[in-house]
Amino acid sequence: MAGLRPTYGRVSRYGAMGLSWTMDKPGPICRTVEDCALVLEAIHGPDGKDLAVVDAPFDWQPQLALTGLRIGYVETDFERAPKERKPIYDQALADLRAAGATLQPVKLPDFQAQPLRIILEAEAATAFDDLTRNGGVNQLKGQGSGDWPNSFRTARLIPAVEYIRAQRARTLLMHRMDEFMKDWDVLVSPPFSALLLVTNLTGHPQIVVPCGFVNGLPQGLVFTGKLYEEGAPIRAAMTFEKATKWHTMHPTLTA
Repeated sequence: MAGLRPTYGRVSRYGAMGLSWTMDKPGPICRTVEDCALVLEAIHGPDGKDLAVVDAPFDWQPQLALTGLRIGYVETDFERAPKERKPIYDQALADLRAAGATLQPVKLPDFQAQPLRIILEAEAATAFDDLTRNGGVNQLKGQGSGDWPNSFRTARLIPAVEYIRAQRARTLLMHRMDEFMKDWDVLVSPPFSALLLVTNLTGHPQIVVPCGFVNGLPQGLVFTGKLYEEGAPIRAAMTFEKATKWHTMHPTLTA
C-alpha cells in the first residue's frame, strides 16, 4: 500500500489532527499511488472552518514521464541501512533508474534537528493534558520510559522559553530546507532516515511505497517534494510502483 503525507506545518492546505498542532498531518493510505492522488485531489483545500489551512492547488500530471525531474537520493541514509535491508534498497534505486529516473547523490543541509523534537513532545503533552491530569493516562498501554504516557507526563516540565527557542530554530530549518529544495524536485530516501525528522518540522510532502520484504515485513521507499508541490514526488513514486511488483504483494497475517 502507498501512504501520502501532504504538505503541513504552521499552515497547511488540510485539516488538523490531535497530537501536535503544528506538526500533525493527515494523508491517505491507499492500495496504489494513483489512489492516494485521487483521494488527495478530493480532500485538499480549505473548508472554511480551519483557519490554519491555505488554498494551494494540487498539480497532478500522471501522464508525464520523469524526464526533466531533478531527483536526488540521500546517499548516506542508504549506505547506513541495516545489512538485511541494504540489498532491497540497492535494488529499489536500480529499478528507479531503469524506469527512467536520473538519480544524483545529495547531502542534507547540516542542521541539528533532533533537539527540536521537544516541540512535538510539548504539544502532545498539551493535547493530552486533561487525560494526564485526571489519571486516564495511567490506563494507556505502554508505560515504559520511552512510551507516550511517560512523554505526556514529563513534557509538561518543558520550559516555555525552550519551546519558543525551538520554534525559532525550526523557522531557520524551514528556510534552510526551502533553499536546499530549489535544486531538487524529488528526494528519495529510506523510511526513518534523518530526512523524516527534518520534514516533520519543515512540512515538505512525502509519499512512501513498498519496495520489498524483510522477515515477512514490507519495507518502504520515501519520495519527498517541494512545499505544496506534491505532484512531482507522487509522479516519481507511481513510476517506481508501475516498474515493480511490490504493490501487488502483501505480508502474511496470522491471528
